[in-house]
Amino acid sequence: MHARMRRSDRTAKALFPLLGAALALGVLVFVAFWPAASAAPPPATRTFTMAAVEPKGGATVDKEPFPRDPLPEGKGYVLKEPDPKTGRWEVSTYRWDPSQIVVYQRDTVVLEILGVNGDVHPARIEGYVPGFVVRRGHVTRLTFTADKAGFFKIECTTHHPSMVGYLVVLPRQ
Repeated sequence: MHARMRRSDRTAKALFPLLGAALALGVLVFVAFWPAASAAPPPATRTFTMAAVEPKGGATVDKEPFPRDPLPEGKGYVLKEPDPKTGRWEVSTYRWDPSQIVVYQRDTVVLEILGVNGDVHPARIEGYVPGFVVRRGHVTRLTFTADKAGFFKIECTTHHPSMVGYLVVLPRQ
C-alpha cells in the first residue's frame, strides 16, 4: 500500500502542471473572446406585452389594524378607511407589469399594453413617446426605434408616484 501511495503522489504531481496549463489556457481563451461574448445581438424587433394593473389588499381591523401613516401623495396609492359595519379596509396601487423593459440601441420596440384596471391611463415614455392612452379592456400598441441609450421613465401621468416603469436601452458596442 505504501508503494501505491507513492505512485499516486507521483501521478498527482505530474498532473498539477497539466491542470495549471489547462486553467491558464481556459482563462486566455475566455479573455480573448470576452468582447465577442458580450457584444449585443444584431438589431431586431422586440415585442413586449405589458398591463396596467391595480393590485389590492385588505383586512379587517380585528385581524390587522388600519395603517395610520400617510401614503405618498398622488393618485397612485389608495387607502380606504375601514367600513363601519364590517371593519374591512383596503389598500391598492397602480403599476405597469412588467415595470422594466430592456432592449439595445437600434432595436425596434413594440409595446402591447393591456388596460386591466383603471378606466384610463394617460401616459408617456420619456424621450420616446410624448403621449399615449391605455384604456381598460383595450390594447394600446406602440412602436418606436430605441435610438438613445439610457433609462427612460414609462409613466402614467395620473397615477403618480407608483405607476412608473423604465425602458432601459443598452448601448451597442
